[in-house]
Order: sequence, then C-alpha cells, then structure tokens
Amino acid sequence: MTVESTAARTPRRSAGSKAGTTGTKRTTRTTAKKDAGAKGTEPQLVQLLTPEGKRVKNAEYDKYVAGVTPEELRGLYRDMVLTRRFDAEATALQRQGELGLWASLLGQEAAQIGSGRALRDDDYVFPTYREHGVAWCRGVNPTNLLGMFRGVNNGGWDPNGNNFHLYTIVIGSQTLHATGYAMGIAKDGADSAVIAYFGDGASSQGDVAESFTFSAVYNAPVVFFCQNNQWAISEPTEKQSRVPIYQRAQGFGFPGVRVDGNDVLGCLAVTRWALERARAGEGPTLVEAFTYRMGAHTTSDDPTRYRGDEERQAWEAKDPILRLRRYLEASNHADEGFFAELEAESEALGKRVREAVRAMPDPDHFAIFENVYADGHALVDEERAQFAAYQASFADEGDN
Repeated sequence: MTVESTAARTPRRSAGSKAGTTGTKRTTRTTAKKDAGAKGTEPQLVQLLTPEGKRVKNAEYDKYVAGVTPEELRGLYRDMVLTRRFDAEATALQRQGELGLWASLLGQEAAQIGSGRALRDDDYVFPTYREHGVAWCRGVNPTNLLGMFRGVNNGGWDPNGNNFHLYTIVIGSQTLHATGYAMGIAKDGADSAVIAYFGDGASSQGDVAESFTFSAVYNAPVVFFCQNNQWAISEPTEKQSRVPIYQRAQGFGFPGVRVDGNDVLGCLAVTRWALERARAGEGPTLVEAFTYRMGAHTTSDDPTRYRGDEERQAWEAKDPILRLRRYLEASNHADEGFFAELEAESEALGKRVREAVRAMPDPDHFAIFENVYADGHALVDEERAQFAAYQASFADEGDN
C-alpha cells in the first residue's frame, strides 16, 4: 500500500469493540468483575474449541481457520507440548541453581502458539519476557533464552534474523517500540504487520496508553496482544481495570476483542483477523486473550500467598493442551503412535536443553560493574572493590 499521510487515512471498519462487547453503557464495578470471570462466571469471548474439546461454530471467525489441516492441528499440538516441556525444564534448572530467574508460561501455551502461528515471516514481534512459545514459533533457539536468564548473554539472537525483538523486562515499554516500528512500516508502504505482547498488569502502564493513542491517531498496523492471565504478580485483574481490558480500545478509537486464551484455534483465528486488518491499512487492534497463569509469576514468587487451590484447579480443567488432544482424538486426527512419538521428542528436548545449560559458562560476576558510566565512577570502583573482597572471602573459608 502507498502511504502519503498516515494521519489522514480512515479505517475501513468503524472503530469500537469487536466480538464480546457489552455495549457502550457505563459498566459498573460488579458487572466488570462478572465479565472478567470472577467466581466462576464465564466471560463473553470468542471460542472455537471448548474445554471438552468440542468444535463450536463462529460465523465471523471460522473462515480464518477453515483451511487448517489435520497435519497443522497436530503441529499446533506439538508446539504446545514441546513449549511446555521446555518451560518445565527451565523451571527445574532454576530450582537447581542453574538460572537466576525464570518466568513460566504454564497455562498460556494456546495464546502464544495460536497467535505466533498466525504471523507471517515478514511480520515483526515485540515480546515481553514470557513469550517463550512465540519465540519457538519464530525459530529462536530455546537455549538462547536460557542463556539470558543465566546471565551469559543479552538475548543471544539477532532480532532481525527472526523478526523477533529481544525480551523486554521494563513493563509495557515494548508497546511504544512496536508502535513506532509499525508507523515506519506504514510510511515505507510495506504490507506487513507488527504485534506487541504484554500482560494484564502492563495494561496499567502509561507507556501502553500512550501506544494506544499514537497507533490510533496514525493508524499504525499493530496488534496489541494482551495475555490476561488474571494476576499481575499478586494483583487480580479487577485491581487493574474497572472494565474488561479489551473494552479499553473503544476509548482510543479502534476495535478490541476478547478470545478464549486457552483455545489455540480461537487465538489463531482472532490474531489472523487482527493482522489482516493491520495489513489492509485499517489500523490497530487490541486482542485480549483471557487465560490463566497456572504457576508462579516467576520462580521468585509464591502464588499460594494470594490465590487458592480451588481457582487453580478450575483452570487446570480448561488446560489448552488437553482440550486440543481431546479434539484430535475425537476427530481421529491423531493416534496413540503420534502421542507416543511426541512424548519421546519432548523428553529428548528436555535432556538437550538441560545439557546445553549445564555446559554454559558461569556469568562473569564483575560484568555488572561495566558500562554503568561511560567514563567510570569512583562509587562504582568502590563497590567493585567491596564485591571483590566479598568473593575472596569464600576462597579464604575454603583454605581454612
């Protein structure tokens, strides 16, 4: 598409909420909690595959997955299983002292694999620090992710090699980077799109609101993909927003849609739709993937301090991998041989990852003092000397 003035372009669709909207009436705090799925209430959302593994029709989104073959369904299942196995191994490695920290994606595999497989090679991804499944879809070597959490690299991959940016630790800041990149794509006249991942907690950041403003005004080809796992560390979603997150898009003048984040087909369809809008010059979209963080926020967190087992068990029954397996079995798209072979592949991946991490060097303990100031600083020099003395004390204890 040729772009002369992105600010002057008019979206082909009228702005506002997409599927799942409850209208423009003011939403009360009680209604918002119910819509967010509090106390077992099911929220309105796009769903193509139920927790029982039954395929449900959707007149608007079925066309975006109509061409998905049994082989591709098995591929989606394989992606989720291997991503979960990698994630489990990373968690174990951190517990064994091999990684400094790990942010698990347990329970969010469908949201990441579904959206990741909706992307074209020329689309560009801006992740946070939990998008291990999207990284898998973009061909990033899993051991590079672990090297970063071990402290031996700064990411370990070329962002332009996979169109997958380095992980962003600063909450929400990557949405601004994504918006600027998308504005550049539009000015270049390319027909590719950008997707920015963030969580429900990040939706409260000013950077995210600023990104919404700029992307709407300049009609940027960007998809904001919010994985609402319902807990921003220890804060529930109702402490982040009075209304469902996808409805926030209305105030900025572009569509928002909520999808079942544990439904890989639903996530695939909705993300394809949003990317199609972006490539066609129709501007940004906010996708809220309503899912659940089954584990801890990171390995430094104890989720039992702020949520109960009953909630977690209810969501385990909606497991994204289990529901696709049920569908594959009921549709005769996969047999026991497939599942057995995948189990063996999964174990081999875990072993390969474990061996690769243990073969990595220890981080340079003194690297934290480098590049703090361009020309050095007396206080940093003093801190370095104190740390050196502290490290030397362990050697002295060994001599005794």
